[in-house]
Amino acid sequence: MQIGNRMPDVLGTDQNGNEIKAADLKGQNVVLYFYPKDMTSGCTAQACNIRDNYKELRDAGFRVIGVSVDDAAKHRKFIEKNGLPFDLIADTDKNLVSAFGVWAEKKMCGRTYMGTLRTTFIFNTEGVLTHIIGSKEVKTSDHANQIMKAVGLK
Repeated sequence: MQIGNRMPDVLGTDQNGNEIKAADLKGQNVVLYFYPKDMTSGCTAQACNIRDNYKELRDAGFRVIGVSVDDAAKHRKFIEKNGLPFDLIADTDKNLVSAFGVWAEKKMCGRTYMGTLRTTFIFNTEGVLTHIIGSKEVKTSDHANQIMKAVGLK
């Protein structure tokens, strides 16, 4: 996925089994953020930072959607536990992480495995990708501010 590309027609299914389609998001700026795993410290910090700044993001016209390969039940628990006001896509078949190029080989503690690269994609009201906050740039505890700065609102 590169700047200027269009959002895929179908993004996936949220925590409640509802399909999220690009057509339903038309007219909204969309923050699509990919994260590795529900209930982990970094992912919780990122989600809670977005939650704590959600009103500001919404007031600026953004719809926030998180994506991980966890299933819908785990997403519901993550949302409930942390009071998250936005949807999470359950990309269990890894279609979306693959399409966006964020499913990759990772290394930690000397072991190599496949996982999601923490990356954020920002789309304009026409569904065109305008900004990418890459995996080496994301600051989990200040991510909402990064999003606002990326689009020139701070």
